[in-house]
Amino acid sequence: MNYTASSIARELHLPEPVCPSLPITDLLIDSRSVTYPASSLFFALETPQNDGHRYIVALYDKGVRNFVVTHVPEEMNSVTDANFFIVTDVVKALQSIAGSHRAKFSMPVIAVTGSRGKTTVKEWLYRLLQDDMNIVRSPRSYNSQLGVPLSLWQLDESAQLGIFEAGISMPGEMARLHSIVRPDITLLTNITMEHSGSFSSMRDKCEEKAIMMRDCDVVVYNGDNELIADVVAHACLTAKEIAWSRTDSDRPLFISTIDKGEKLTTIAYSYLNITDGELTVPFTADNDIENVIHCLAVMLYLGHMPVTIASRMARLSPIGTRLEVIEGLNRCMLIHDSYTSDFQSLAPALDFMSRRAEGSRTSTVILSDLMHDFHDPSIVYRNAADLLRCKNIDRVIGIGPEISRHGKYFGTDARFFPSTEDFLAEMSPADFAGELILVKGAPQFDFGRICEMLEARQHETVLEINLDAIVHNYNWFRSHLKPETGIVCMVKASGYGAGSFELAKTLQAQGATYLAVAVHDEGVDLRKAGITMPIIVLNPKVENFTSLFANHLEPEIYSLDFLKQLIREAEKCGITDYPVHIKIDSGMHRLGFVEEDIPQLLATLSGQNQVIPKSVFSHLCAADNPDEDDYTRGQFSYFDRCCDKIQAGCPGRRILRHILNSTGITRFPEQQHDLVRLGIGLYGIRTMHDGSQDELRPVSSLHTTIISIKHWPSGTTIGYNRRGRLTRDSIIATIPVGYADGMNRHYGWGNSSVAVNGCRCPIVGTICMDACMIDITDVPDCKVGDRVEIFGENIPVEELAGILDTIPYEVLTSISTRVKRVYYRE
Repeated sequence: MNYTASSIARELHLPEPVCPSLPITDLLIDSRSVTYPASSLFFALETPQNDGHRYIVALYDKGVRNFVVTHVPEEMNSVTDANFFIVTDVVKALQSIAGSHRAKFSMPVIAVTGSRGKTTVKEWLYRLLQDDMNIVRSPRSYNSQLGVPLSLWQLDESAQLGIFEAGISMPGEMARLHSIVRPDITLLTNITMEHSGSFSSMRDKCEEKAIMMRDCDVVVYNGDNELIADVVAHACLTAKEIAWSRTDSDRPLFISTIDKGEKLTTIAYSYLNITDGELTVPFTADNDIENVIHCLAVMLYLGHMPVTIASRMARLSPIGTRLEVIEGLNRCMLIHDSYTSDFQSLAPALDFMSRRAEGSRTSTVILSDLMHDFHDPSIVYRNAADLLRCKNIDRVIGIGPEISRHGKYFGTDARFFPSTEDFLAEMSPADFAGELILVKGAPQFDFGRICEMLEARQHETVLEINLDAIVHNYNWFRSHLKPETGIVCMVKASGYGAGSFELAKTLQAQGATYLAVAVHDEGVDLRKAGITMPIIVLNPKVENFTSLFANHLEPEIYSLDFLKQLIREAEKCGITDYPVHIKIDSGMHRLGFVEEDIPQLLATLSGQNQVIPKSVFSHLCAADNPDEDDYTRGQFSYFDRCCDKIQAGCPGRRILRHILNSTGITRFPEQQHDLVRLGIGLYGIRTMHDGSQDELRPVSSLHTTIISIKHWPSGTTIGYNRRGRLTRDSIIATIPVGYADGMNRHYGWGNSSVAVNGCRCPIVGTICMDACMIDITDVPDCKVGDRVEIFGENIPVEELAGILDTIPYEVLTSISTRVKRVYYRE
């Protein structure tokens, strides 16, 4: 769909612009996000905190030539090569343009509304349906008066289905969104207390959300929710209703059973009393199950067969809210959940906490007032206290007037403070030692200040690790494997620089078969941190075999000498049937047995019962190079011959096999065997650039902040040896990251850039030990404290590796231990 300034003027019922032929491809509401200035249309939004008109001059200097405004800034009055679309309401203009764009397409559109679960349902529907059609969906949680029109603008001729979130915070908003979305299917997830302040009652809020159902073909909702069911019944809708129920078998979708296990839930259902089915999903939380059933209803309406639904549902992964895990002072570990504050979100946060529990750490929960819709608040706090007791929480600290009033439910050892300020005034880091601390509060309580007081490292430079991205990448590779194939996850080198403990906890929760570390000490550290799953040690030069056995670490066996030594030590300790992993050198020529060694290997294994071969494996050396595929296939053949001989020499015992790495999983699926080893791909680094791995998500991002800004004239030199010479009047910022943090000095001298407010800023001069300087001249309104990305969303780690003529592994593993690691769930 091609738009010009002239067509935009017609959509807004405005006169012909001065430059009518200028193309319009991008709608822009944030001046820092400009990508294609010449074809961007900037909307100068006015809010109590800011005014978009302030950024028009800077955007014009960047090349933007189309602006929707309420007035033309005085300094732009003489401009003759730009279009100014003058309107009374910029937001309405944005919605009008997006709504007109939506009207040009006839593909079905699904609107997802409700108080909670919108993003999860939208993303799950996308994953469940993407194999069948080209889907346009809302980015992230774009469900506001601004986010919805920006989402609709993504529609194009290739789209076969649209899935858009719609959220509201006050009366009148849903009608505006309905007029531009015009959905064919509306799905109402649930109604809770979020954003209820502008509504007189929950019913008013529900009726406002139900406006999105008008003129739909189908509405999907939970028929067991009495409020929603009653509002729908009185809405005089002409749409077909797909109400699901666990209690009423006359509903279109009847959920006959929900069987929860430790990690999986099985759901049996009947649709229209015609179609019966069953599915199993990899989570057990009630809100996840509700979201699954919503998705099930949509898939059934769209005509998918139960077997297809079950297969796709089994591959779903949780979306979840963001939770940060931070190293604390005095041997504490902090879990910061700042995004939700209701009772329903407490249990998942405690579950997350429990997966990180260690025997030596006591558990503490710092909790703010909880949102609820009970007339009697005592109900929610009594339930919360019961839940905390069930989770064996050792210490509870409540902050807020309401939770303080209901402190009697939490036991005599609990402490309460009226406000965050009162807590900070009375408590100090010395009051916490050796604890796992969940810090969970509503945004208005600003619990970030509590985390700042308790966190161990105050260094402004932070390596952020997205645990949801780890799960996404794990599940992406999982989807390319047979159900019976296990996964060995590589967490060596401290999880490729990301930190092995949190990654190990996450992968253990996902059901990985094995973890693999490089050296014995890494495995011991994981055991101390509470990791119980099997661990392979790949380079086990062991000085303390007693520790190896005590921690149940399974060594790689790469030579006869090491095998004999291990057998002797096991015999001394009275160890029998200890699992080991036989390494075959199929072509890497680094470590391992060759085919000629196998008779001696088998002779050594026979006649003893101290160790048993658990698996046989090998390393591919060129799986990512199609030019070397003949060599790789030769490795497969060699490996198979060796495995067959070893298996034949160990009758009565099945020995597992594994040879595929991250690249091999996608390129050579026929070689899956019993296990595969997932390394760099788990961390979102693509080893193939043919599009086959484009769905991988980067896991790590390195950020810092600006600590100083200075203006320097052209000709000034910056940094050591005066190697950074300015060729223009410049604004130079200092950031607190240097080669001691992992910033290779070759990034300096203009070889690399960082990202500030979406703009690339070159590194100026020589990188120092603890700092470096960047040119922010082209960044509008940059200030001290602004976030700086070293690598991440805007600066791929592969780009930095290219500058060094190395591989991403080296960049990731070079990040210093003094850089704070922050782990989060989205």
